[in-house]
Amino acid sequence: MPSPQQARAQASAITSGGPAPAAEPSPTSALRALFDGPRLSPGQRRIAQYLIENVAEAAFLSITDLAERVGVSQPSVTRFATAVGFSGYPALRERLQALALSARSGAPEASGVPRPNELQAAVDAEIENLENLRRDFADPARVVEVGRALSRSSPLTVLGLRISVSLAEYFAYAARRIHPDVRLVTRGGSVAYDALLQSREAGGTWVLAFAMPRHAQESLTAMRVARHAGLRVALVTDLALGPLADEADVVFATGTGSRLVFDSYAAPVLMSAALLQAMTDADPERTHARLEEYEQVAEQHAFFLKD
Repeated sequence: MPSPQQARAQASAITSGGPAPAAEPSPTSALRALFDGPRLSPGQRRIAQYLIENVAEAAFLSITDLAERVGVSQPSVTRFATAVGFSGYPALRERLQALALSARSGAPEASGVPRPNELQAAVDAEIENLENLRRDFADPARVVEVGRALSRSSPLTVLGLRISVSLAEYFAYAARRIHPDVRLVTRGGSVAYDALLQSREAGGTWVLAFAMPRHAQESLTAMRVARHAGLRVALVTDLALGPLADEADVVFATGTGSRLVFDSYAAPVLMSAALLQAMTDADPERTHARLEEYEQVAEQHAFFLKD
């Protein structure tokens, strides 16, 4: 049995998108193809035309109702069903219902609007995650409060293991521009324990931890070590409940993009940027002085290309 990630690798294979493939025609096209083959009498052609033009409604009509709508006899409907390849009207109606239901579930395809390919669907999912985060930011008080606490913690430890390393590195890189002592922990086990204990001994009060799927056992252990040492833990993750959340003092739950074989992190990155903003706002004088000093050093040593 394939793992969840193997299944996602198969399901998220990139295609070109565009209109629905020919193997899945619209209900109207499917009916035209079905009815065009046999030689139909004038009365049978009237039935066929009615079904093509009214498939969503006709699919759920009884044989009596359909005969009345078209103006033919019930035996004519039965003979029509047989002529187009079905054992009788019930079998034809079952096919019509399947087409009608597919039209409802895939309305954009039926209307000629291109359906999204796998990459576009992944972007759509991330947009939804960002919309949810936007709603959470309607009350920014908790972000502001935690940003102030992180700003006051010296040293400030940033923890991210395995897949979460990149998020921790991003945050730590930016935080070092505005905070005098940021310590990054990206290795688990005893290395993480040493770093966390030293941070507490040096006067640190907070750890900002990142934990994205698949959640690492060593992340949970490191958070427990941090709390046991007396550090408070702010956690950026995708789940508001569970063992990781239970070990955190504050949890910022943000959705991750899971439509592709590897997750994407638009919302967690924005959450990180919001916490960085709150840190800069917590001590504007220090922020200004540190940024100004950094710009002078960057200019002196030509850190960056001229735009």
